[in-house]
Amino acid sequence: MIDLPIHKGKRKRLVETLISKGITDKKVLNAILNIPRHFFMDSDFQSFAYDDKAFPILSNQTISQPYTVALQTELLKIKSGDKILEIGTGSAYQTSILIYLKAEVYTIERIFNLHKKSKKILSMLSFQPKKIVWGDGYLGLPEFGPFDKILVTAGASEIPKNLLKQLKFGGKMVIPIGNKSQEMTVIERIEKEKFKKYKYGKFNFVPMLKNKI
Repeated sequence: MIDLPIHKGKRKRLVETLISKGITDKKVLNAILNIPRHFFMDSDFQSFAYDDKAFPILSNQTISQPYTVALQTELLKIKSGDKILEIGTGSAYQTSILIYLKAEVYTIERIFNLHKKSKKILSMLSFQPKKIVWGDGYLGLPEFGPFDKILVTAGASEIPKNLLKQLKFGGKMVIPIGNKSQEMTVIERIEKEKFKKYKYGKFNFVPMLKNKI
């Protein structure tokens, strides 16, 4: 795969679009400017990689709209060295953004073909997560927790209690919650059993499925 000047120009225009939609985190914008999204997409859609749209990937899943990726990442307020659990590796584009921002990423994917493909692309780009796992995202990765941040990239019908338990005190989870459409939600763990929630508008994600691997 090749990253040409034309791709870099398209990424620059994409970043300008994201700024116009309210994304302000310069580190997030810089990650999107520098990571070639077309590498993570099927060949049929690569020419559209820098449109601000979601596209299909393997197994009826999608690579999220760049605005959605940027917003979720911005809401996490990532610091270098943050220990982050990502639920839904998917295409690994979001994973790459997190690693580019110097987070320690633990990522889990329930679909084996996607898991294999994401491992390959991450290795090719020299983006190395701390752990990349094939498994049930609803369970999280308790053996590696607790985590500073948790990012969920599929629509959950409810907040998974297992994931709340894996969040550090003072930690933050970004998760879309709902059925047909989802409300982007930030959950902060204040104390052992005390959480604060903030909502950031409606989105459409593929569903987060339980016991499906």
